[in-house]
Amino acid sequence: MNELQKELCLGLKKFCRDTIEPHMEEDDHDGKFRMDIFQGLGKYGVTGVTLPEEFGGAGLSCIDYVYVLEEIAKVSVPYAVTISVSSMVQSILNEYGTQEQKQKYLPALTSGEEIGAFALSESHAGSDAAGLKTTAKKTEGGYLLNGSKMWITSGGIAKTYIVMARTGGEGAKGVSAFILRDGDIGFTYGKKEKKMGWKTSPTRELIFENCFVPEGNLLLSEGRGFTVAMGGLDRGRVAIGAIGVGCSQRALDESIKYALSRQQFKQCIFDFQGLQFMLSDMATETEASRLLVHAAAKSIDAKNTNSKLCSMAKLKATDTAMSVTTDAVQVLGGVGYTSEYPVERFMRDAKVLQIVEGTNQIQRVVIARHLKKENEHHA
Repeated sequence: MNELQKELCLGLKKFCRDTIEPHMEEDDHDGKFRMDIFQGLGKYGVTGVTLPEEFGGAGLSCIDYVYVLEEIAKVSVPYAVTISVSSMVQSILNEYGTQEQKQKYLPALTSGEEIGAFALSESHAGSDAAGLKTTAKKTEGGYLLNGSKMWITSGGIAKTYIVMARTGGEGAKGVSAFILRDGDIGFTYGKKEKKMGWKTSPTRELIFENCFVPEGNLLLSEGRGFTVAMGGLDRGRVAIGAIGVGCSQRALDESIKYALSRQQFKQCIFDFQGLQFMLSDMATETEASRLLVHAAAKSIDAKNTNSKLCSMAKLKATDTAMSVTTDAVQVLGGVGYTSEYPVERFMRDAKVLQIVEGTNQIQRVVIARHLKKENEHHA
């Protein structure tokens, strides 16, 4: 970690501890998202970490971004995820948007004044995203969207949405990407999902009924929506991996602290070899995940994105988060299962990390495809 990263993380740690941590138990119970907290993170400069300064971003590297997400996730996985998804929308706009689109939408997102959301999944099209059925029919001056999107992170609180819809035939080549805004006529929200975890991050269905989208809100051109969608996936996977590392680290820290203070049989439970083995494995797996996430982030910074590493980082870090948080609850015993300690919340928040940005089963498919491609000529 260089001096800039140390300074950034030290200040961010204090901000999260003083501003986010005091509300987390209550807000998790009530399912409450605080826009003032998100905007506070914006003022701190971490809602547009990798975006160019021209559009209000910090102009920092992907590895800097990884450190930021890990630090926030140690206190709140949902707020880290909100930043991650909004940042992915920013990256997509920056990479594929016109100059006019960038100037119009990016500054409010990079500053944290507004939130961005990404809408690809549908009730029957999750891992098989190319099977989506939401349509965009050409009309005078633009398109009419009809259909719905499911499980959209920040649905209802985001202002700018990138929505995938079918403009052509079946498969990926018939998909186009559009920029929509909260409040567009014909764009409404379904029910707010009741979830196991991420309770402070709203997840909603998006509904489109003859929703008019101006032609100027098309990204790239017709039929190139999958290019847009896939373009954000590698960064998104690294971001979720970083959040998994933060989740694991907090669970590990809580476990060590408790094991050193809890007395049984006239000694602290940390001194029992069974717990030492558990904690050692938890620490090793967390560090291994961190190194893999960093390696993937560095490939992005080198402009030589290694998609296999990005999938490996997401897979390893989120499986580790589930394992480490489960073990943390075990280390704390009865109190670990209560909301008196935060490990049960982190265990619930860890589960969906294995599902979003491509399930971990899909990550294994992606990794296997790379392995096959790399080794076919040896067969």
